[in-house]
Amino acid sequence: MAEDSDAEKTEPASQRRLEQAREEGDVPRSREVATFTVLMAAGAGLWVAGSGVVRELSRMLTSGLSLTREQVFNPDVLVTRVLVDVVNVMLACLPIAVAVMVVALASPLLVGGWLFSAKAFTPNFMKLNPMTGIGNMFSTNSLVELVKAIIKSVIVGVVAWMVISRQQQEAIGLLAEPLNVSSVHVLNMLGFSFMVIVGALGFIAAIDAPYQMWHYANKMKMTRQELIQESKESDGNPQIKGKIRQLQREMAKKRMMQEVPTADVVVTNPTHYAVALKYAEGGSGAPRVVAKGTDEVAAKIRELAKEHRVAILEAPPLARALHKHTEIGDEIPPRLYAAVAEVLAYVYQIKAYRPGLRYPDRPSKLDVPDDMDPLNKPQ
Repeated sequence: MAEDSDAEKTEPASQRRLEQAREEGDVPRSREVATFTVLMAAGAGLWVAGSGVVRELSRMLTSGLSLTREQVFNPDVLVTRVLVDVVNVMLACLPIAVAVMVVALASPLLVGGWLFSAKAFTPNFMKLNPMTGIGNMFSTNSLVELVKAIIKSVIVGVVAWMVISRQQQEAIGLLAEPLNVSSVHVLNMLGFSFMVIVGALGFIAAIDAPYQMWHYANKMKMTRQELIQESKESDGNPQIKGKIRQLQREMAKKRMMQEVPTADVVVTNPTHYAVALKYAEGGSGAPRVVAKGTDEVAAKIRELAKEHRVAILEAPPLARALHKHTEIGDEIPPRLYAAVAEVLAYVYQIKAYRPGLRYPDRPSKLDVPDDMDPLNKPQ
């Protein structure tokens, strides 16, 4: 059961998968939206500029039926005249053509956006597989497209029948109108009918666009295993990264332990904390922390300090403050200068001790600000 669950595509597509699909030319598209916008632009263009187109066609028809003797017996003149008439008609239709072209280019922005992918032009011979084609014929998507085509045909047919029935008497009245008036009248009727019928397609497009977005998102879903594999490929294997971090910590710990024998003193608490300090005599800087740790690491620092005869001083508040407010390699905070100076003075006195002299007194009360000790909780 767990394997079946893992194989189900239940996870939303990652950004990387969506980008890869887009590179391959796979984006959501709604043919209904594209068809509706282009037809609506064409209908609007005909309604606005159609009268000019009709007048130009009428003039061209009249001119084409009126030939002079020179035009009849001189083919060059006749061809020139025909070309001029064709250019004039094309110029009259130009606004409509431009409007349709602009809308056709802009319509992809509504669903999926613009896309140019060279991979989409690469031949894919798997599409020639008859078994794949048969499978696509009986797929859920094909069934949806069939239902959508039936609904579209019914809606468009009903709207067209209603519009034509409403204009039946008006169409009969065209017989009594002059040719120039009836031509404009017919154009207006056709434009109105066309816009209403195309408007019915807008209802289908309004349903198809969200469906195509949902269908695309559902198609792009991934299994949990695919997400894990993608994460490994993009970010690296988490186990390997964890191993690298562990090795880095071990190397840093090893370098830190190598610095303990060079320290001047190790301040402890007495078993939980250990901080090794080193001061370069004659230098301009403050003492630095060369090693620090808690529990097992602290025990190892104390062991190395004893082995290499590094002074160990039990000063719990100072040890806790140093461990809390410094990192390895940092200079001690200025507020701990006085306490550390007293510790180092004690250490240097021990190193200078000779038999017969008075043994140095161990520091009893170090000046550690209360707010720097992590055990002193603020009121």
